[in-house]
Amino acid sequence: MSADWQDQSEVFNGTANVGLKDRRSFDGTDTRSIPAFVFGEELADIANEDPRVVVLTADLARSNRANDFAAVHPERFFNLGIAEKNMITVAAGLASTGFVPFAATFASFAALIGCEQLRTDCAYPQLPVRVVGHHSGMSLGFYGTSHHSLEDIGITRSIADLTVVCVTDANHLRAVLRASMDYPGAMYLRLGRGRDPEVYSEVPEIEIGKAISLKDGADLTIIATGSTVHPSLAAARELEAQGINVRVIDMFTVSPLDEGVVLDAAATTGGILTVEEGNITNGLGSGVADVLLENLVLPTRFRKHGVPDEHVPVGPPAGLYAHYRLDTAGIVSVVKEMLNDD
Repeated sequence: MSADWQDQSEVFNGTANVGLKDRRSFDGTDTRSIPAFVFGEELADIANEDPRVVVLTADLARSNRANDFAAVHPERFFNLGIAEKNMITVAAGLASTGFVPFAATFASFAALIGCEQLRTDCAYPQLPVRVVGHHSGMSLGFYGTSHHSLEDIGITRSIADLTVVCVTDANHLRAVLRASMDYPGAMYLRLGRGRDPEVYSEVPEIEIGKAISLKDGADLTIIATGSTVHPSLAAARELEAQGINVRVIDMFTVSPLDEGVVLDAAATTGGILTVEEGNITNGLGSGVADVLLENLVLPTRFRKHGVPDEHVPVGPPAGLYAHYRLDTAGIVSVVKEMLNDD
């Protein structure tokens, strides 16, 4: 019997004409033209020189472009089907034999369904597994609560010996994948929806655990991560034209946090605003607040900005970002509220 029936990728990606979607949404944007999902392409290049690289996915090779890796290194690619827990455990097994596995699925599945495996199979034995959660936050919009990943930062940053990295754009993803190869222990890599606007015009030099300063300013510091870096930077530039100078930090490593950058911002600017696409409970903002309290440093102003402790409505991502003021205009308005709150 042919095994072709097992490949459901066309159905789950909405590219098969099975009446699940309006025809205009079939394939939507040509995935090859989406610059942010260079995941498979970059790993294929790394694997050309490094035999340790293997890639696993849970029937989402088109969604995360792992098929670009499979096309070059089919013998090092594994589709575990819709079995995310099993995928992470298999990745841990591969890591225990000397491989550096990258196991990719939707962030809501990777961190929520696979939480036990992340902790017990990967982080606890300190194995070099890279669990890649893509389409994080609200980026799967119309798929609703089951596919929204608002809690993954809070979950993963509470797991000991697990490094948590939020990717900013395509070039940053390339840098993170390269830097992760020899980084010790397990990692959770949080990616967006593959349409992330460019922040880095070329592959940046990064150090996992060290934040990147994108813009200087003294009136306030925005500490952002992942998808919120671009609108935060755009907001800071818009505010600068109005005479408000805002520092912007890309805190791409959420755990461990770059405490020095946080403390410097508290000491040298008028306050701190954290911005994240996720539930603000135990997220980036909570991590920054912990640093301030533990060091008895209280900035003039502090505010966590993201999704409040609620399930978000179903809708297009752009509409949800505007609703929660996580777009440029929304972040501008939040900064002004902070500076005017005397």
